[in-house]
Amino acid sequence: MRGLLDPKMDFVFKNIFGSEKHPNILISFLNATLKPKDLITEVEIKNTDLNKGYIEDKFSRLDVKATTSNNEIINIEIQLKNEYNMIKRSLYYWSKLYSEQLNEGEDYSLLKRTICINILNFKYLKTRMFHSVYRMKEIHTNEELSDIQEIHFIEIPKLEDGSDEKDMLVAWIEFLKNPESEKVRSLEMSVDEIREAKDELIKMSNDDTQRELYEMRAKTLRDKISALNEAERKGIKKGREEGRKEGRKEGRKEGIEEGEKNKAIEIAKSLINLGLDKESIAKSTGLDLCEVEKLMN
Repeated sequence: MRGLLDPKMDFVFKNIFGSEKHPNILISFLNATLKPKDLITEVEIKNTDLNKGYIEDKFSRLDVKATTSNNEIINIEIQLKNEYNMIKRSLYYWSKLYSEQLNEGEDYSLLKRTICINILNFKYLKTRMFHSVYRMKEIHTNEELSDIQEIHFIEIPKLEDGSDEKDMLVAWIEFLKNPESEKVRSLEMSVDEIREAKDELIKMSNDDTQRELYEMRAKTLRDKISALNEAERKGIKKGREEGRKEGRKEGRKEGIEEGEKNKAIEIAKSLINLGLDKESIAKSTGLDLCEVEKLMN
């Protein structure tokens, strides 16, 4: 039997969570994430098309869009690789979803609560929590201006072993992490929606056409990640060169070393903020592991 496809791949995620045939999967995930006072009972799923052009376009967003029975507009995006822009990117897409609701001359009262959910397969925010929620608040009193804007970040690597699987969001993240794990096999026995999602994943994994599309999308994303990695390497190289120039201006070898060291430290700090592990940071900057650990602390 062939192995299961990775449900974190946006193509697979969209097929499972953004399918009109399985609305209960999305409803369960949204209730687990948003934890609304009035549970979502229905969803209308948008942008369900998945043609070859989208799959082969490395700039396309295979996200899930829906409106809920609670009169909300939802967008869910899953990201495997840190592109260093998730906050501004999410704010931009939120603003588009919000502004596109009205035609010219329509009343602002028609605007719906708009929510973006970002599922990240990397550490991104400074918080230790795997699920963070942001709204607009007054900075002194913490008074909330409105709940019409809400942005979620779910950082999969931050989910700790031993987390309470009775929390449905934890259960869904376990499914995304490893659908073949013992934890998920146990969850299948008690949670209908997870069993339904697993069955759909098995069906996709055994379908030759779906697997071919999956491989196409995986190659597209690998090409994109390679381009990002190359850009990152060039940025680090440029930083080192600037460090050398700064040192030469001082006219001494010590100046060169100091310039390089300072630049490497600044780059390391940026990479720490982006959630890279200490080994990768040390390798990218030339700093010792001990130096990187000190910066992390």
